[in-house]
Amino acid sequence: MKKLFVIDTNVLLHSPNALTSFEDNIVILPIEVLEELDRFKKDHDEKGRNARMTIRALDALRKKGSLKDGIQLENAGTLQIITNMHFKPEHYAGLPMNSTDNKLITTAYLLQKNNDLPVIFVSKDINARIKADALGIKSEDFESQKINISELYMGWIEKKTRKIPKPDKKGIIWDDENKLLPNQFVMFKETNAPDNCLITKHNAQTGKLYPITNRIEPIFGVSPRNPQQIMAQELLLDPRIELVSLVRRAGTGKTLLAIAAGLYMVIEKKVYDRLLISRPIMPLGKDLGYLPGTKEEKLENWMEPIFDNLDYILSVMRKNSSNGVITMKELIENELIQLEALTYMRGRSIPRQYIIIDEAQNLTPHEIKTVVTRSGGHSKMIITGDPYQIDNPYLDSESNGLTYCVERLKNESLFGHVLLSKSERGKLASVAAKLL
Repeated sequence: MKKLFVIDTNVLLHSPNALTSFEDNIVILPIEVLEELDRFKKDHDEKGRNARMTIRALDALRKKGSLKDGIQLENAGTLQIITNMHFKPEHYAGLPMNSTDNKLITTAYLLQKNNDLPVIFVSKDINARIKADALGIKSEDFESQKINISELYMGWIEKKTRKIPKPDKKGIIWDDENKLLPNQFVMFKETNAPDNCLITKHNAQTGKLYPITNRIEPIFGVSPRNPQQIMAQELLLDPRIELVSLVRRAGTGKTLLAIAAGLYMVIEKKVYDRLLISRPIMPLGKDLGYLPGTKEEKLENWMEPIFDNLDYILSVMRKNSSNGVITMKELIENELIQLEALTYMRGRSIPRQYIIIDEAQNLTPHEIKTVVTRSGGHSKMIITGDPYQIDNPYLDSESNGLTYCVERLKNESLFGHVLLSKSERGKLASVAAKLL
């Protein structure tokens, strides 16, 4: 039985492909959605771009017939724009008609009253879904790009055994029924002595596991403090792995480990020409233009967490070195480190750079695709974030670009991932991350 899906504007601003994501059912766009798209189309951010893409897609569909009467889509579904619903009462079904959201919900309400087909209201706005539900309308989030966060790929598994396999350069044969993914780690632990463990990494080409215990030395004064950080360091230092994701709550060392590894690969190993660090500027809802000064001076306001990590790394280096240590100012002036806003990364191709994208949980799946595809030849990209600390009102732990990227790329040999498990920032940070 076909269904009627009434689409909220925020769904199209999140993903222009939503128009064709409802299989062979009927997609309803109230005319108010077009009004809202018109307001967003001039914006220079991702929402503005998605609004323009949606408008162009609708314009192309007009060639097939009348949008008012309904047009058949390539997936056998139907798209129809609804007009003239005539909301005569000032308050219809208890909702004041002074907001677009309420008009969209009322459209779904009237369709349900005058139609035999099931009606579903689709919105990224939680409160809009609640109001629809209160009126007896089935409401859903747009879930075509959602990931079950409880089943998110960890990047490692723990294998308890009576005796830890002997490390062998020829590799350890994995004889468990569970299939391993490329660059997945296996941590062997003795049943009677849990402190005895061996961390190995899966090589998809040979199908064997290889120990990584030779990579636990400090890098620029930063030492991994737990098995998951050891795994992360292994991925961060391997040029063959072009994309690495580090995920978990605050204090697990994601950004610190990434910056230390990046400096090491740029300054010491000279594998890359520059360390490029970027993070979304959207959490406060302000564009760079609201801040005074040059682009670099504006970025400083958003990069304080990065500067904190750099200060820590350089301070540790000064303590452990009798010679002069390069300063943060010199790193930036010599272009060994470049700070960049994600706003300016579209259209770029970035070769031979170690790229860190911090706070990637605030990116949409489409934005993460845009960012990752900027990586040029001989570059390495690190994306870090906490899917439980999201500032974007239309994203959550299951619909953000970070978790989406992990699940879509986990089978690729050029990708590595670690779900960090323990906070190392301090006891207070650990307790706060867990309980608050």
